Amino acid sequence: MITNYVNGRVFTADPDPENAWAEAFTLRDDVIAFVGDSAEVPEADDTVDLQGRLVLPGFTDAHTHLLMMGAALGQVHLTDARSLDEIQSRLREARDRDPDAAVLRGRGWLFDSVPGGAPTAAMIDAVVSDIPVYLDANDYHSCWVNRAALAELGITRDTPDPLGGEIARDADGEPTGMLYETAAVQFAWAHRDASTTDADRDEAAERAIDAYLATGVTGVVDMAFDEFGLAAFERARARRGGDLPIRVAAHWLIENTGDDAANVAQVARAAELADNPSSPWLRVVGIKLILDGVIDACTAAMRHPYAHGTNAAPIWPLEQLKPVVAAADAAGLQIAQHAIGDLASDIALDAIEHAIAVNGPRDRRHRIEHLEYAAPETAARLASLGVTASMQPVHSDPAIFANWAEMLGDERVERAFAWPEYEEAGALLAFSTDAPTAPHSSLANMYIAATRASALERAVPATHPQYALPLERAIGHATRDAAASVGDGEWRGRIAAGFAADFTVLDTDPFAVGAEALLDTRVVETIVAGRSRYAASVEPVEARRR
Repeated sequence: MITNYVNGRVFTADPDPENAWAEAFTLRDDVIAFVGDSAEVPEADDTVDLQGRLVLPGFTDAHTHLLMMGAALGQVHLTDARSLDEIQSRLREARDRDPDAAVLRGRGWLFDSVPGGAPTAAMIDAVVSDIPVYLDANDYHSCWVNRAALAELGITRDTPDPLGGEIARDADGEPTGMLYETAAVQFAWAHRDASTTDADRDEAAERAIDAYLATGVTGVVDMAFDEFGLAAFERARARRGGDLPIRVAAHWLIENTGDDAANVAQVARAAELADNPSSPWLRVVGIKLILDGVIDACTAAMRHPYAHGTNAAPIWPLEQLKPVVAAADAAGLQIAQHAIGDLASDIALDAIEHAIAVNGPRDRRHRIEHLEYAAPETAARLASLGVTASMQPVHSDPAIFANWAEMLGDERVERAFAWPEYEEAGALLAFSTDAPTAPHSSLANMYIAATRASALERAVPATHPQYALPLERAIGHATRDAAASVGDGEWRGRIAAGFAADFTVLDTDPFAVGAEALLDTRVVETIVAGRSRYAASVEPVEARRR
């Protein structure tokens, strides 16, 4: 089947500015066969008149959490609840709507929405005390619970803190209701996983797929894949006869057990899955390591203390990290390391240098996730090692920036989310959203990248506008470079001959009318492998077929 798309504004994401725009392209089944002028398209079985609409390569969300995102879409949304009263009001309303519920889950609350940035179980119990309540922080590195949840989890004053985590306690040693880092993982999220059914996970998977396609995303990179996620997406694939409507690459989560042999043993499962992919639509490509926490909760590992004088130790000290990274590198796996603080990114790069020394030279494309604050020399180190800077514009939204800045409280704030440094150093820069820690919308993500203004609260002024990127470059990092970040840059992420027919059609052209239009622009259609996977329910995309 040959289909021509003509009379459009086609942004190809070609790195050569001379080839960045076209007005037509041709599909031969699931591959792009021609890109150029409308008058030059070949004979075709079908023609779609785009009527001047903007076409972009399909976005790849290069860092997301699919099942968590799908589940979050069905939970109480708290990001824009900017006071304790509002948080409590939403919890009370959710309880009243579902009086038979056995548990209440919410997500996205911000530390500076709570008095003193110190949530307690009593604050939740004031409105919902009869059932367990679990509220994931906006960064998904902490979980706020009520007393019923503490009891359900079996957490008492005698429960020890897990490696790399903390159970917050009052002056008398009693748990207060906050679980930080691995305490959230090993208690709240482990209980969630154990109590979640396959039907729940299937529903979450479908919600995530549908939500992404509606925002022009054609590929995703899951950054905490496990047996539950693998099984859920295998079932999703089976329901469709073997493929998926979106391309999924995944990194297998490796947890620090404190035992080197047990840590390295986890890598074997990832290598087994990577060596034997069940489908090109669902691949395990590497491992994920969480080296530190987040700046908002003062759990990111920094070279220098936070404003109030404390600091955080890394979850993976270098000597424990080295054997895992070396083993994964030897197995040919891509290594993705969460490193938000500058000390954590130092450790991540030290571990990669160690792996190169141990395993010798070969083609590699490892990556560091987030890099919210990194030392000035970090970008050059990434570039010299061929390491991707995987960053999330939505995390720099000015509406949620105040607490981040307050926790550092010094000149470091002026180098927050410094994307141009990585471009200038020659490192590959891949954009993503880290959903559900931030909204999954690709267009809102591009708005923040191009303006450093807020997509959450439009009245909030831009922060660090000197770090904003031209829209062409921002979209290139979220399409072409995001695909390249998992080794797919030679066959998808651009509108180019020989590339996969993955693209999206928009109803507005922000290149023509300004980046602010991105917040109101709608995706009209999303095509993956030449097939329409999403079409807006109003004003059909087809425009005119002849």
